[in-house]
Amino acid sequence: MDKSQINQYRPDKGSHPGATLKDLLEERNLTQVELATRMGRPQKTISEIVSGKAAITPETALELEMVLGVPARFWNTREQHYREFLARQQKDTSYAEHYTWASNFPLKEMAKLGLVQKVKEPSEQVRYVLQYLGVNSPDQWTSVYDQCEVSFRKSSAFEADQYALGAWLRAGVVEAQAVKLGNYKKSKFLNALECARGLTNDEPPVFQHELKARCAEAGVAVAFIPPLPRSLVSGATRWLSPHHALIQLSLRYKTNDHLWFTFFHEAAHVLLHGKKSIFLDTGKNDGEEEQEANTWAANFLIPKHEYELFTSNSLFTATRIVEFAKELKIAPGIVVGRLQHDKLLPFNRCNDLKIKFEWSKG
Repeated sequence: MDKSQINQYRPDKGSHPGATLKDLLEERNLTQVELATRMGRPQKTISEIVSGKAAITPETALELEMVLGVPARFWNTREQHYREFLARQQKDTSYAEHYTWASNFPLKEMAKLGLVQKVKEPSEQVRYVLQYLGVNSPDQWTSVYDQCEVSFRKSSAFEADQYALGAWLRAGVVEAQAVKLGNYKKSKFLNALECARGLTNDEPPVFQHELKARCAEAGVAVAFIPPLPRSLVSGATRWLSPHHALIQLSLRYKTNDHLWFTFFHEAAHVLLHGKKSIFLDTGKNDGEEEQEANTWAANFLIPKHEYELFTSNSLFTATRIVEFAKELKIAPGIVVGRLQHDKLLPFNRCNDLKIKFEWSKG
């Protein structure tokens, strides 16, 4: 082994650097006693390094560089990799003990969405789940979830499976972290919402891109995340920081009237309510703040005065609904959904005016 080979050496992460030093000494016909003399170190110190009982310190690495001509950075890196390996071994042992906890998450569905890798090795599976959740251990995840649970109790989302809901909510945060957001400004966000009304007639590839871009400029990330089994939520709103909010949509009910009403409902939480709570839309929307968000969303999509004039005539034909929607520049399905919600139109009427969405498999 010549000097150039040593400098390029990529050690087995499971072996300690003393083993490399031992091989080098044998190759150069140097004894541990002679090395200790040349370095000005006790023989016991060299013996403990060679046997893996003692670490190579930065000072020792510099001395080895002087005596053996092998750069200090090699020994420092070698020692660092070995200590990391030992730490990972210890972590892996503890991870394996938490496999039952990790199995509570809908791992198969999460893997399909690319949120985590589904693997057979228990410790590796736990590590993937923890890394995705952004925590160091199940205890830390429980602490984070418990802080959110105070908000969950305000809605029927508390009935959801905590693991599925937690995993779904985390997906929104991960996506938002990749978005460049401006600082929140109410006037800018209202302008973005005005634009969003006009987007209700567009196809998903168009409205998703425009909606995300315009809201991001106003400080609000919008994330479309497919629902996970037992997550029982169609939308969520939270503040990621004092200047950045997140609206997360699941397309749980799959029709354009539900999607758009959910979006504007969540937008109302951003505009009207506090920054410390997490608001979850499960379809029941109980509570004063949820009712306020419902009213705001309904009136923003279909202004109250126009709606009252339209509903003063109880003849709701498909043609009349389409004409009214065209006047408002919104999708006809939204008008149908509002009339059905208000029990002015039977739920089996005019559903062909709604547009059904499906998550892309690609």
